[in-house]
Amino acid sequence: MIGKSFQALDRILRGEGTSPEAIQSGEIQFPLAGFCVVGIALAMVYGFCMGMFSLFRDVSPSIGHRDQYLQVLAAMVKVPALFFLTLLITTPSLYVFNALVGSRLRARAMMRLLMAAMGVNLAVLASLGPIVAFFSVSTPSYDFMLLFNVAVFGISGMLGLLFLIQTLNRLSSTNTFTAPTELSPVGDDESTPQGSHSTELTEPTEHSTTPAAIDTIPGQVMGQHVKLVFRCWVLLYGLVGAQMGWVLRPFLGNPELPFTWFRGRQSNFFEAVLHTLGRLIGH
Repeated sequence: MIGKSFQALDRILRGEGTSPEAIQSGEIQFPLAGFCVVGIALAMVYGFCMGMFSLFRDVSPSIGHRDQYLQVLAAMVKVPALFFLTLLITTPSLYVFNALVGSRLRARAMMRLLMAAMGVNLAVLASLGPIVAFFSVSTPSYDFMLLFNVAVFGISGMLGLLFLIQTLNRLSSTNTFTAPTELSPVGDDESTPQGSHSTELTEPTEHSTTPAAIDTIPGQVMGQHVKLVFRCWVLLYGLVGAQMGWVLRPFLGNPELPFTWFRGRQSNFFEAVLHTLGRLIGH
């Protein structure tokens, strides 16, 4: 099942799983349970790469090696929790927004769409994990690594949301979409009366162009009011995801503080990023 889920994710990333022909049923087809397992595995991979910073940092007298390993474990647990909790909180609002603009997508199709978008997000994130691990090993700057990870999450999040919006547009258009066909003449043969011609539908070739997962398909462009509604939701999703990351901190572990699973409630994500940027520039 896991192997099929990885294959399904690969098809989605290539655009094959979200082509107009593939979503004629009105939803994206993939094994949902296996997809969840794959998503957790990809998130844990990035969490491990993220936590490597704690393994290669200088250990202060108040911090033991046990704390370093616990920080890696915490990152591997928290990255999947970040995505699934954000998805849980924002799904109702997307469903209502989607219904508001007149889409016929039902709850099941919407859930599959969100899971597919999260899979794309996590695939991009995990693919950037080796780069994060490289910087984790090669730099001792805690402030730089914080901002670098924020940038990586931002890049993967934007690509995931772009996939979500484009696929949502395709799914909303499936009721009116008709697969393109061509009529080709069949030459005269013994079974065809002379001078008469018949036609047949040509099958799509294996080399036919499949639109990329984040491509806009001509003729399936959202109206201005629909774009506005979903841009509002994307903004809400980003805000919830950013603050959720702040609530679940620490992911890297401050080298000057002992390990803890969670920090106290104070400040917010955006204020912390500005302060970190100020410290980094100040140095």
